[in-house]
Amino acid sequence: MDRSIALIDVNNFYVSCERVFNPKLEDVPVVVLSNNDGCAVARSNEVKALGVKMGQPWFQLKDLAKKHGIIAYSSNYTLYADMSDRVMSILSEYSPNQEIYSIDECFLDITGFREHTNYGQSIRQRIKQWTGLPVCVGIGGTKTLSKLANHVAKKNANFNGVCDLNAFSPTLHDEWLSRIEVGEVWGIGRKLAPKLNKHGIKTALDLKNSNSKRLREEFSVVMEKTIRELNGVPCIELEEISPPKKQIISSRSFGITVKDLKSLEESVSSHIAKAAEKLRRQQSYAGAVHVFITTSRFNKPEENYHNTYKIKLPTQSADTILLTKAALWGLHKIYRSGYKYNKAGVMLSDFVTNENRQNDMFGLRLEDNKSKRLMKVMDQINARMGKGTIKLASEGTDQHWKMKQGSRSPGYTTQWDELVQIKD
Repeated sequence: MDRSIALIDVNNFYVSCERVFNPKLEDVPVVVLSNNDGCAVARSNEVKALGVKMGQPWFQLKDLAKKHGIIAYSSNYTLYADMSDRVMSILSEYSPNQEIYSIDECFLDITGFREHTNYGQSIRQRIKQWTGLPVCVGIGGTKTLSKLANHVAKKNANFNGVCDLNAFSPTLHDEWLSRIEVGEVWGIGRKLAPKLNKHGIKTALDLKNSNSKRLREEFSVVMEKTIRELNGVPCIELEEISPPKKQIISSRSFGITVKDLKSLEESVSSHIAKAAEKLRRQQSYAGAVHVFITTSRFNKPEENYHNTYKIKLPTQSADTILLTKAALWGLHKIYRSGYKYNKAGVMLSDFVTNENRQNDMFGLRLEDNKSKRLMKVMDQINARMGKGTIKLASEGTDQHWKMKQGSRSPGYTTQWDELVQIKD
């Protein structure tokens, strides 16, 4: 039986989330900006048509925005994550084999299912009806081909959002591959495309018909797998269970430059709280805490300073209080007065599971049952009542240094006081 992999991708995800709760944004040029409202990280089709590039700084777009009425929103990560969870939950009902690839993309194994195109349309209609989000569905014999099929579905309105390459004749299949630039192939991108162009490989079809052994020698085994996948040979399997992360990083640029130690302590404490919650969610324990601070790379050389410090823990931990103490101790080691810092962050590493945790030299673990219960209650309250409902005092209350989000939309689905209101 031929393999059939479907890739479901939400169109212009961040922008689409904003439009769900603000219908006035339909058919209006909209961008969503990165941290501190720096650059465009999501663009509506109307904005793309104006030539705005991904990652283009917002200050460069202000004249264009004024001329064409571009509306800019600050990133609302909480809203986007919640909407993503809803989409992935719906998709889990369409196949027992699911890989959540990113916040807006998901692979499904639909091998053996009937009427793939109709099945794809059913997925699109269900997600649109239940969440308001538009998606496209690409179907192919491998993950790489399903990615290309999704690209075809997005770029060609006549497919009505669903492209099944498995339903094409071999001739038609290759004809569509010949229309796709090699840089659009999953895993190739803008960096490898110019190098392949020098070999005369300019389209997805060219890559499919290339010598996989020779290109493996010049590039890597990943290139050979990509070529084999383009030829319908599955080499990249679905990861139905996401492997636990080996490192967790939490970091954000400040909304203003920071000079005082107290503000840095608040920032580092906040980042530890986020990282520790993720650590507990994957049921891991960290053996090391890294803390770093840095000034802007645009400063004069004599005004630049950056440093990092690694703290090895006597025994692995997932306790926010203990991890915060370690991080703040490390911060004090590297802090230097007189500099204007624009970013701080933490990283947790050296993860183990509960079964592999080691006692310290006295046979004691720094976390007892009381600590575990406290962390569990804190996570439950914050999950139910909103992040930051319960936090350590070291995180501060004012947090004047927080990143700029002057144009953030409300937490429509996560905050009681920000729910959509329907007025007569």
